[in-house]
Amino acid sequence: MSLEHVVGLGIVLFAIGAAGFFLRSNTVVLLLCIEVMLNAVNLILAGFSRYLHGTEGQVYIFMIMTVAAAEAAVGLAIIVALYRLLKTLDMSRINFLKG
Repeated sequence: MSLEHVVGLGIVLFAIGAAGFFLRSNTVVLLLCIEVMLNAVNLILAGFSRYLHGTEGQVYIFMIMTVAAAEAAVGLAIIVALYRLLKTLDMSRINFLKG
């Protein structure tokens, strides 16, 4: 598989995640779209790491996956707390932080 194919697939995945993030309002779906975008970046880093025969890209991938796992845990905890408080997962109804 060539670098162009890997980068193209990564760009398509990132675009799908970004479109889902901007078009959906469910908080769980928004969190999943962020994860898809992070995985697209990881795919591109892995492609360039293999193309350049280096290990730096793989180290960055490991760091991004660690941050993504922490982000998912904190995000899901916040979503559960908001659901218990407001009984909804719709972002348009979660507006109690507005002045």
